[in-house]
Amino acid sequence: MDTDALRWFQLVADGYTVTEVSDVFGVSQPGVSRALARLEGEVGTPLLRRSGRVLRMTHAGVAFKRHVDSLVNDLDDGLAAVSELLDPEGGVVTLAFPLSLGSWLVPGLVRDFRRERPRVRVVLERTAVGEAGRVSPLLATRRADVELTAHRVHQADVEWARVLVEPLVLAVHPGHRLADRDAVSLEEVAAEPFVVRTAPSTMRTQTLELCAAAGFEPDVAYEAEDLPTVRGLVAAGLGVGVVPATGLPAPTTFARTRMLPLTDAGAQREVGLAWVAGRPLLPSAEAFRRFVLSG
Repeated sequence: MDTDALRWFQLVADGYTVTEVSDVFGVSQPGVSRALARLEGEVGTPLLRRSGRVLRMTHAGVAFKRHVDSLVNDLDDGLAAVSELLDPEGGVVTLAFPLSLGSWLVPGLVRDFRRERPRVRVVLERTAVGEAGRVSPLLATRRADVELTAHRVHQADVEWARVLVEPLVLAVHPGHRLADRDAVSLEEVAAEPFVVRTAPSTMRTQTLELCAAAGFEPDVAYEAEDLPTVRGLVAAGLGVGVVPATGLPAPTTFARTRMLPLTDAGAQREVGLAWVAGRPLLPSAEAFRRFVLSG
């Protein structure tokens, strides 16, 4: 059987879409669908059935997946164990992370870790926007050993520990009427247009919840796929936006925007590290996990 097809079956069975699988593995959606069909042909019965826009496991799929999980996990562990046997002081750790942490947190972690373990190679994999409270397909399929998340994770098969709490700030144009303030509340910009992340987005959800707590529903003027674009639209004077502080002290000017501390309760997000529960990490990955959590 094709091991890629088995990995794709794992993901789809866990609720990820064929589109998400194709994006992670860099193959076409029809290619993923054909591979899943071939897998069902080899097994001799349907493993998945369509339910609306998603695929659900059949009874045969549920029975099959338990063994697929065990087989693929053992294969990955075996390949990694051989690699570390050949170079006990080296090894490889694959770290998944969202774009919003890639410009400030990830570089420092990798730099400091490699000062302690210079022969360990850290492979970086950026995650796509996913469902709040869940890890990305990269960790779900064990393509990554550990994953940094910008939200708390609630999954039975995943362990998660908080690394830090990152403040959220209000981004405004440098010429904005509040730009010279030391701190602001969202209530003060209730009548202004907002720039927010495109759904699904934990940052978008949190922004809307903070505005609701401040007593208003924001006028969403523009939506953006990523935080750099949010800041760019704010810098152009097209609205205000709630963004992470990205490790910078506030108030400050960054990327042509003025970033002001928010006085609203809950204006922060939890950054944490996730790894698969019940699956021991190999020495290099375990060393990295301990290093991140010790900070």
